[in-house]
Amino acid sequence: MAGERILIVAPSWVGDAILSEPLVALLRDPFEDPIVDVLVHSWCAPVYRRMRGIRRIIENPFGHGKFDLAGRRLLATELRGEGYTHAFVLPNSWKSALVPFLARIPRRVGYRGEARFALLTDARPLHRKAMPRLVERFAALAVARGALVPMPPSPVLVPDTVNRANAMRALHLKTDRPVVVLCPGAEFGAAKRWPPNQFAELAAMLLQDNLQVWIVGSPNDRIAADAVLNSLGENRHDVRDLTARTDLGTAIDILSSASLVISNDSGLMHAAAAVGVALVALFGSSSPVYTPPLSPLAQIAKIDIACSPCFKRECPLGHFKCMRELKPQIVYNLARAALPVHLAPDMRRH
Repeated sequence: MAGERILIVAPSWVGDAILSEPLVALLRDPFEDPIVDVLVHSWCAPVYRRMRGIRRIIENPFGHGKFDLAGRRLLATELRGEGYTHAFVLPNSWKSALVPFLARIPRRVGYRGEARFALLTDARPLHRKAMPRLVERFAALAVARGALVPMPPSPVLVPDTVNRANAMRALHLKTDRPVVVLCPGAEFGAAKRWPPNQFAELAAMLLQDNLQVWIVGSPNDRIAADAVLNSLGENRHDVRDLTARTDLGTAIDILSSASLVISNDSGLMHAAAAVGVALVALFGSSSPVYTPPLSPLAQIAKIDIACSPCFKRECPLGHFKCMRELKPQIVYNLARAALPVHLAPDMRRH
């Protein structure tokens, strides 16, 4: 319909932001010109810069737990002049719905949460069993309440190829041999991180197969990356450590140059799936039912034990079996299966 203008209030987690791309796709596709703007925290903004059909990215200055009613009123006043017809509020908090309400956007859509009925014009119940995956929950907001929910497309991020080339030149990276990227971090907590000694054992196996091994992560992943490198011993000199040497956008662009990514359940896992590279995703305390990597090139590495998934930041039972018993040989075999066919036969059987 002519005259539509949409504001999306984005999630705060990188992985969740990537899983909102199918919603963006469903909203943008009927229109020739971009009509979707995104209100997003600065750390997630690079994700939306790599989505098609985004007209404008607006920085959300309100950190976690920060109320700042005066600041929200000021931002709402600025947004009121944009003529938005719809707002889609993806976080479930009361505060996240406040700016669209104060901006007087006529239709404000989101799921019920924190008694925000007065702030949303279309506050929907969340049917968790009917929609077990987060990507489906986001995509369902694109259609009228009660309408048939379309099967959401897989998230797609478009790498910035110029930025990638510049970064690889600056970091002295080459792809003359196949590259396996390891992502040993995970923002949510230690229970989502595969043990560093097991990452190191896997890295040694990959190096023996004449594959390049790079480690990619944010400054918050420094401890996890150092633990992997320390466990590698002399082999650490054969691994390129890019942790904290790129911003998020550049990390996404570099992932797109890899032959394979092996990652904990994290934002970078979803980024690897969205840029279309082969992927082995490591799950322990979290669930591949709720937030799986949505790519036909992805393999799930997980063992089935009674207490998993627990969705805790730390193992509540202290044994961490869900990750400790996920052995490097299991992940290596999945890596063989996930690698492009012309590369896998060159990998030795360990």
